[in-house]
Amino acid sequence: MTQTPFYLEKMNQLPGVCADFVGKIDGVSVDTDRVATVNRLQPAHENAVTKLGFSWGQLHRAEQTHGTDITFIEKGESAQTWPEVDGLITRDKGILLGMYVADCGAVYILDPVQNALALLHSGKKGTDGNITGKAVAMMQEEYGSQPSDLRVVLAPCIRPPAYEVDFAGQIREQVIEAGVPENQYTDSGICTTSDLSCYYSYRQQKGSTGRMLALLGRN
Repeated sequence: MTQTPFYLEKMNQLPGVCADFVGKIDGVSVDTDRVATVNRLQPAHENAVTKLGFSWGQLHRAEQTHGTDITFIEKGESAQTWPEVDGLITRDKGILLGMYVADCGAVYILDPVQNALALLHSGKKGTDGNITGKAVAMMQEEYGSQPSDLRVVLAPCIRPPAYEVDFAGQIREQVIEAGVPENQYTDSGICTTSDLSCYYSYRQQKGSTGRMLALLGRN
């Protein structure tokens, strides 16, 4: 997956915005040890970060606990894995947000008026807690973002019939309920179990799998 995914093209057409979704990496062994697997994938992920015009030292990631906590990132803060959060928000240039997924949904939110960005990890639990609606409200309160200005994208994630819960459908409903116009919401429509040559699926591969990397920033 070397080209920008089609579902991120409109977002990437906006000035300074850099978005990508890094799928399966060929030739990298994966197993049930998440940390070791992510470490083996890191060189390929570093290449993707570089192609977006960032360095690995500008990448902020979330610990991802399947919750709904979100933190704001400001320029000058050291890039790190932020503990106990599943969402990151910023409006500063030079900050790249990252989220690992292997069936859960990566939700990209962009405010082109206030130049604010959010990247969320929304699986079953995060969706049940409406992490997307929470992020929209936080952007509105902190930056004055108007839901009518937002662009939102849902990356590939597991979907029925491969999974009994249609959290992708729930995310769409939550985006619209938050006030984002339906024509400014893009769902990739891709199930991660549909093509294991392109995507990792925790459920399909019974935990012995890699992690895809969602990336969003401005430079």
